[in-house]
Amino acid sequence: MAHLMISAAHKSSGKTTISIGLCAVFRRKSLAVQPFKKGPDYIDPLWLGLASGRSCYNLDFFTMGSEEITDLFAHGMSDVDLGIIEGNKGLYDGLDLDGSNSNAALASLLDVPVVLVLDTRGMTRGIAPLILGYQAFEEKIHIAGVILNSVGGSRHESKLRNVIEHYTEARVVGAVPRNDQIRIEERHLGLMPSNETQAAQQHIDRIADHVGAHVDLDALLEIADAAPVLGAAKPVCFAREQQSGQLRIAYAKDAAFGFYYPDDMESLRRAGVRLVPFDTLHDEVLPEADGLFIGGGFPETAMDALEKNRSMRASIKAFIEEGGPAYAECGGLMYLCRSLQWKDKQSDMVGILPADVKMHQKPQGRGYVRLCETENHPWRGSTRLPQQVSAHEFHYSGLENLDATQKFAYKVERGFGVDGTHDGLVYKNLLANYSHMRNVGSNHWAERFVAHVWACKNNSVNPHFLPGRKPIMEKDQ
Repeated sequence: MAHLMISAAHKSSGKTTISIGLCAVFRRKSLAVQPFKKGPDYIDPLWLGLASGRSCYNLDFFTMGSEEITDLFAHGMSDVDLGIIEGNKGLYDGLDLDGSNSNAALASLLDVPVVLVLDTRGMTRGIAPLILGYQAFEEKIHIAGVILNSVGGSRHESKLRNVIEHYTEARVVGAVPRNDQIRIEERHLGLMPSNETQAAQQHIDRIADHVGAHVDLDALLEIADAAPVLGAAKPVCFAREQQSGQLRIAYAKDAAFGFYYPDDMESLRRAGVRLVPFDTLHDEVLPEADGLFIGGGFPETAMDALEKNRSMRASIKAFIEEGGPAYAECGGLMYLCRSLQWKDKQSDMVGILPADVKMHQKPQGRGYVRLCETENHPWRGSTRLPQQVSAHEFHYSGLENLDATQKFAYKVERGFGVDGTHDGLVYKNLLANYSHMRNVGSNHWAERFVAHVWACKNNSVNPHFLPGRKPIMEKDQ
């Protein structure tokens, strides 16, 4: 179970592109590659998952305990040849002064060797003190190699290698030339998600060709093989089955919505749920289901198509209006409001929530959040009621014209949420929040949502046999 971490001196050094390329090129060599992403993120994991052919797991100190991180890492590594962890930001960057939630802290916790990606644009001799400083800052961190990125040509590469060899003992395991053809388009929330473009696989192939040609793959495998042996995988914190039988929960999966943590989805399945994907852009109505889950995404990029699919909007509205249990996060919340405005356009959305959405130039909520539940929270049937919830948010949109009588499920103790004070709009059996949840020991949201759906079903509240709703059985997962 060889494994390593791809980190960098600072953000935007190209570590995501390098990580995507390595996942794809090692997969070409018939290795089972398991990607991981440090911190809260959906977009990079989508690319890493597509490149590797395996779902990417997030390892995050804010929402997970150290034991949960090690358990999830061991779980992901239990049947693979190579694990690749992509860091976030720089190796030593993090929330706390002591670096307790940094990439370096994760490398230390998992005892994983680090390969440092260095953006070499405009650098020659200055690369030596940079490397020496990173090696000396925390001696327990094993920086096993460096990859020179955005190299200006063979002459530039030669200078860099000579400087590194003269002043340091760092091992250069790659020198990747600058190439605008392998860049992933960026937008207001970071890289464009792979689920939005049909050309994603072709782009990954280009990245793999370029990275594979300029990185010493054998040296990387040697570094990964030298990583300490992992302990036996222990069961991770998946939700437990609530009742006999199986629930069907429909979830939006298309170019507009695709932000779901794979371990959370596994938790829902372990709780006896059949997850049924549907397409908000092309399907006419919801599939037959007991519950509804609409995750995050970029509805603003598909607002015209979402508006035109009136039958789907009507189907979702009817489901919720008649008591169907539903959960939505961020982009899903936006979709359920009356309208969505971006730049000079405005489109009608589902209209079940009494608010209008407006996109802004600057983030309205960004980073980690802490929430405290209120008495309005609809998932009150579980005995596991977290007093405080750790989550994250990242949205450029805000709500306007919100009904003054609106009930909220959370008070915001850190972060912004809907208005800086509240998050989690509640309507009948719907909960919709800007915050993204993780199903972890301190927040069993998947287990509680499943219990909520069962309660609605057993009380005959959920109209999951509405006329005109056709099951999409061939999409069942």
